Amino acid sequence: MKDKKIAIIGCGNLGLSIINGLLEQNQFLPNNIIATKRKISSLDTLKKKGVQVTADNVIAVRESKIIILAVKPYNITYILEEIQNELTKDHILISVATGVTLDEISKVIGIKTTIFRAMPNTATDVSASVTAICSKNANEEEENSVKSIFDQMGITISINEELMEAATIMGACGIAFVMRFIRAMIQGGIQIGFDAKTANTIVNQTVKGAAELLIRKGEHPEYEIDKVTTPKGCTIVGLNEMEHNGFSSSLIKGIVTSYEKIEK
Repeated sequence: MKDKKIAIIGCGNLGLSIINGLLEQNQFLPNNIIATKRKISSLDTLKKKGVQVTADNVIAVRESKIIILAVKPYNITYILEEIQNELTKDHILISVATGVTLDEISKVIGIKTTIFRAMPNTATDVSASVTAICSKNANEEEENSVKSIFDQMGITISINEELMEAATIMGACGIAFVMRFIRAMIQGGIQIGFDAKTANTIVNQTVKGAAELLIRKGEHPEYEIDKVTTPKGCTIVGLNEMEHNGFSSSLIKGIVTSYEKIEK
């Protein structure tokens, strides 16, 4: 992979997170990464790290073999039309644009290029993302190449395309949902006596520990909950109060509402 050139078209928050993840894992040499953005002055930090930066998407595609489209969904048709004449059967095109299907991309560029959809989240920045991928016209070698890119930034799962929108809600929007939960825990910690910094440290490590328990042991969350809910104890009264106020149902409703929005 270090010898291949990769272009990230549209370096907003997600595009930058992907590049930071690639650099952190040393999977691509900095001078083999091309980052594009209309205003390249905001990419000065990347340039200092040795990443090539340009406002010219055509040149970026021409000089790369792997293309990651990290643009807004409403811009993707324009960008695809701009670069389509540069795309060949030797390219791999990866779109991380929400809600844009493989067929919609194919209609613009044709079927000559192998196309993937990928949905990572901003935890690529710290190599802790979960990335869902699906493909069109991909062989095993190409799929392994794409997986290897995102595996360096967390874990990768292959899914059917009809689940990509659901994966976006759970993985990408899910970052915001979890952050809001963490923020609320910190606020509660401050109210019961901790300073903000200490509360933040306790909550962050607690959330990390809870996730690690589930990942490593493979148990259902209720199993771990039962281990800390003793009869008449402080944990169960807290959980019951949260449920009385709609904790689980509001989270589920939020996930479903976000999914309904993306489906439209």
